[in-house]
Amino acid sequence: MGYRDDITMQMSMVLDQIRAPLIVPALRLGVYICLTMSVMLFVERVYMGIVISLVKLFGRKPDKRFKYEPIKDDIELGNSAYPMVLIQIPMFNEREVYQLSIGAACGLSWPSDRIVIQVLDDSTDPTIKDLVEMECSRWASKGVNIKYEIRDNRNGYKAGALKEGMKKSYVKSCDYVAIFDADFQPEADFLWRTVPYLLHNPKLALVQARWKFVNSDECLMTRMQEMSLDYHFTVEQEVGSSTYAFFGFNGTAGIWRISALNEAGGWKDRTTVEDMDLAVRASLKGWKFLYLGSLKVKNELPSTFKAYRYQQHRWSCGPANLFRKMAFEIMTNKNVTLWKKVHVIYSFFVVRKLVAHIVTFIFYCVILPATVLVPEVTVPKWGAVYIPSVITLLNAVGTPRSLHLMVFWILFENVMSLHRTKATFIGLLEGGRVNEWIVTEKLGDVKAKSATKTSKKVIRFRFGDRIHVLELGVGMYLLFVGCYDAFFGKNHYYLYLFAQAIAFFIAGFGQIGTIVPNH
Repeated sequence: MGYRDDITMQMSMVLDQIRAPLIVPALRLGVYICLTMSVMLFVERVYMGIVISLVKLFGRKPDKRFKYEPIKDDIELGNSAYPMVLIQIPMFNEREVYQLSIGAACGLSWPSDRIVIQVLDDSTDPTIKDLVEMECSRWASKGVNIKYEIRDNRNGYKAGALKEGMKKSYVKSCDYVAIFDADFQPEADFLWRTVPYLLHNPKLALVQARWKFVNSDECLMTRMQEMSLDYHFTVEQEVGSSTYAFFGFNGTAGIWRISALNEAGGWKDRTTVEDMDLAVRASLKGWKFLYLGSLKVKNELPSTFKAYRYQQHRWSCGPANLFRKMAFEIMTNKNVTLWKKVHVIYSFFVVRKLVAHIVTFIFYCVILPATVLVPEVTVPKWGAVYIPSVITLLNAVGTPRSLHLMVFWILFENVMSLHRTKATFIGLLEGGRVNEWIVTEKLGDVKAKSATKTSKKVIRFRFGDRIHVLELGVGMYLLFVGCYDAFFGKNHYYLYLFAQAIAFFIAGFGQIGTIVPNH
């Protein structure tokens, strides 16, 4: 017992000796850096809030900014008056949704001899490959011009599949290409509402539609995702489109001018965000993009925590890695204005793709709690309370129906910021998982089928599969600091720290999202 007391006393003395010269200055520097990043994010959010308000106030609709005329029938030209459109559907073991996506694509309203449906199947499961091929054959027997394409490798993943698809001889006759991931279901009038913009505006490269989530009410986790993505589509994409600045292609539910796609260098697989890569390169060539917020395409949100973590890793790591690869190219480009360069580098990449992730985790889950243990360092109230409150309220405009879930959304976003921050640094430093590509699992109607089976059979889950050590570690840290603040602190941070610790524990024990048995 005496030996342990000696060890504790020695450790305490060492901490006291390095506290003033090392710990306090380092923590103050961390606070300063985080406050700076918070202000950057705050200014960006306020700027976008002002722009979107002006857009809504003055009604700058797409047909007022770009020429739009419905395509009219021509008796002499016949169907040749309509441009040739290619529809690409990349797939990988999509057992639950392949029929939905193929059916929706084949149901698009367009002259049958002016459209080609291309199913790019990278499936490794032979049973699923057979099912997809049979579905394509079924639609072909109905007169639909559908092509089933496979390759003998998965090089480049989705980008590789899309690139291979563009090499087919029949694609040379196509003017535009629309891309729909396997869980996306466009409405029949999708082409009628998008192609005229491309047809009448020769400098327009892309028309991007909005995503509509069919399972947003499935669980609390999907509601949280809806809040984040609705802000992205309602504000970020709309602002980028309305100001002619820049916005990223979402990888699906969009239609490209094939000549613009080729001029930009086509599909590249150097990062896991091939869609963003293409959009940046096309923008640097001077091409314009249009976002149609009124055009919605149904799709599915990942409803299992495992699938969502993998998706967020890719969505955070990819942009950081692309920024590393393209920053110099953007700065030295001579085809676009200085304003667009600043917007792409600072606003799009630095603030939204780097700072937003890093400051959320480092500041609110590491630095701010640490100031409880080191009371010599204080965080001004404007940085700890006011700025994050305003940012949160501005985010809420995207999904007003979920205002009552705002507290849960904040806690959930802070939990996910752990993985986004880790993925961001992996992308910037080109770490081991920088090119990891795990297709987001789509469940379709399997959840309903599973629910009916549970009444007949008790499903056993391996508890260890649902343990997430990183979340539990951060949760323990926040719980410890919260207890310390409750007993010795003066700023009442423990109210937030306990709530955030609980959120990390819930995620750490896998008690979030839906649980679907192996099927």
